[in-house]
Amino acid sequence: MLSNFVYILLPLFLAVGLLRKIREYQWGHCKTKSMLNGKVFIVTGANSGIGKETVRELARRKARVVMACRDLDKTKQVIEDIRREISSGELIPMLLDLASLESVKRFATEVLKDFPKINVLINNAGVSVPVSERRKTEDGYEINFGVNHLGHFLLTYLLLPRLKESSPSRIVIVSSMLHERGVIDFDNLNGEKGFVGAKRRMNPAYCNSKLANMLFNVELNKRIENTGVDCYALCPGFVYTNLFRYSNVKWYHYILFSPIALIFMRTPSQGAQTTLHCATAEELEGKSGYFFRNCDFYEPKVKFDPDVATKLWKVSEEMVGFDDDNSENQ
Repeated sequence: MLSNFVYILLPLFLAVGLLRKIREYQWGHCKTKSMLNGKVFIVTGANSGIGKETVRELARRKARVVMACRDLDKTKQVIEDIRREISSGELIPMLLDLASLESVKRFATEVLKDFPKINVLINNAGVSVPVSERRKTEDGYEINFGVNHLGHFLLTYLLLPRLKESSPSRIVIVSSMLHERGVIDFDNLNGEKGFVGAKRRMNPAYCNSKLANMLFNVELNKRIENTGVDCYALCPGFVYTNLFRYSNVKWYHYILFSPIALIFMRTPSQGAQTTLHCATAEELEGKSGYFFRNCDFYEPKVKFDPDVATKLWKVSEEMVGFDDDNSENQ
């Protein structure tokens, strides 16, 4: 009886393992290994998941990394963890709460004062808060849109003059393939009218914020043309992180989901590869505005309306307290 059980399970485990290896090969790997001595990288959400692994690899290659996080105690613990393995590079913890526009402004002021050059800004941080919680940012905006889009929009907006001065430089925007399920309704950015698909398992507000990331990349690329700054958006893949820590996941969901996770879910290190590729690959210089997946160019299935991208930029300016009259970044 036992031998029959082994004969059934062993081939199954081997098949799953083989399929996993094939998937890992398809996910791609950042092949650039050049040293980054003295180059300044800013990584938001750097104390966990993809952000932490991005920082780890940048430090391995001797970069100066500003770890922009809202929990400095946790960030210092992450630095200790990285230092057990890697002694090179410079890791600089700085307070940034993307749910507070005032915090973003304070952070940008400190960075501009302390760093005469910024080589790469990596907009990595993100949240996925169920719309049923009706959470808002400090400034009263829907939490997913406010953190994932508006916070990073303002941060990029304020640092863009320094990035131009530091050219060639880059802006990397971590989005998601879930942007394909998003909608931008300018009369409902805060979800006052509710969200289409709110009763489904997928978070519609999160999808909307990821579409906003993509439209931000489209308009940003137009505005930085011929400045020496490149911008890229990317999907890191389906990664095991604490992004969905706010979701109400039951214990049995983990059991039901485990076979899918074994085949499709990436580790944070694997998920960081496309971010690292966009941030460091020399061959990408001058090839701005593209979307990346699995460390390669990817053509989105959604066609982005440039007029919508432009309007989103202008609406975002108003939401963060800027407009065309006082903008240096037009």
